[in-house]
Amino acid sequence: MKRLFDLVLAIACTLVLAVPLAIVALLVLTTSPGPALYWSDRVGRHNRIFRMPKFRSMRVGTPAVATHLLANPSAHLTPIGPFLRKSSLDELPQLWSILTGDMSFVGPRPALFNQDDLIELRTKLGVDKLVPGLTGWAQVNGRDELPIPDKVAFDAEYLQKQSLWFDIRILWLTALKVIRRDGVAH
Repeated sequence: MKRLFDLVLAIACTLVLAVPLAIVALLVLTTSPGPALYWSDRVGRHNRIFRMPKFRSMRVGTPAVATHLLANPSAHLTPIGPFLRKSSLDELPQLWSILTGDMSFVGPRPALFNQDDLIELRTKLGVDKLVPGLTGWAQVNGRDELPIPDKVAFDAEYLQKQSLWFDIRILWLTALKVIRRDGVAH
């Protein structure tokens, strides 16, 4: 049921957002050198690595680490990067990952391939069994502001409570967070 929900919603969103996606891609291309999309190696279900697209909000050559690990994250942002991140528009290409089955709309956010502490803790608590999501229970409870153990605790809680209705609640709360621009550190 969850996969069918993801497919139907991803197809609908892709159709509705086709023009805005094209506009954002053009804005990225015209405001900084490099491609419109950044493909990031991420950890998926059962700790399998997959390539996840995002609109590029950082300059080409930025180290592939979590943003909070950069000495001065703002120095790496493209001119349109702050807007893309605060509006969460940089996440829209992940509709592709949902269509291919690498991601779901709701689940734990996919870890970077080199976030060993996050991956280890998720594996220990069984969270690695979940398909990662565009949004998740941790995102609506703090997003960038949460320390890793707290994020994983929310991920583990989602593992126990997951249902279609819980996913719909998380999607609703995510929409409210995006509109308010809550919890975005960079």
